[in-house]
Amino acid sequence: MSTFSLYFNLGLTHILDILGYDHILFVVVLCALYMLRDWRKVLILITAFTIGHSITLALATLNIIQVNVALIEFLIPVTIFITAVSNILRGQRSSSPQKVQLNYAYALFFGLIHGMGFSNYLRSLLGKEEDITVPLLAFNLGLELGQVIIVAIVLVTASVFVSILSVARRDWKLVISSAVAGIALTLMMGAKFW
Repeated sequence: MSTFSLYFNLGLTHILDILGYDHILFVVVLCALYMLRDWRKVLILITAFTIGHSITLALATLNIIQVNVALIEFLIPVTIFITAVSNILRGQRSSSPQKVQLNYAYALFFGLIHGMGFSNYLRSLLGKEEDITVPLLAFNLGLELGQVIIVAIVLVTASVFVSILSVARRDWKLVISSAVAGIALTLMMGAKFW
């Protein structure tokens, strides 16, 4: 197996691992406002998130920045909680250009925090590799594909509930965002940062 394939598969399985559900929750709550017809917007949103975490993942893996692991493990559920509460407070008209651009900014900024959370994992995998360019790129592409899979599941599920089962879009957004906010709050309270 090539280095690229190895790290691509590691990134893919890392994001889809149910034990790392905090990242899955963040992707789910990012998608809670959207339907299947909005897939382009969501892919841009997820890519903004990937760019954010790719930057800090690279910086932390190269030891350019040092992170307090306990603080990051607390901040990750904070980003999930803020996104969920923002969804809950947002009105029905969530597709205005300013709000869509704000979503991209949130995704990019929160991606920076999530990337720091991945850095210890990736640094332990890379060990003493001389050139981390290919492994880092492959790992991030694997993460991106994993996120796209999660997005596809969420958007199809949303479309089934809203379009076929006639659940109000507002109710879908509130139920998903409230459930994720509750889980994020539990994760925040259980963080060792306190």
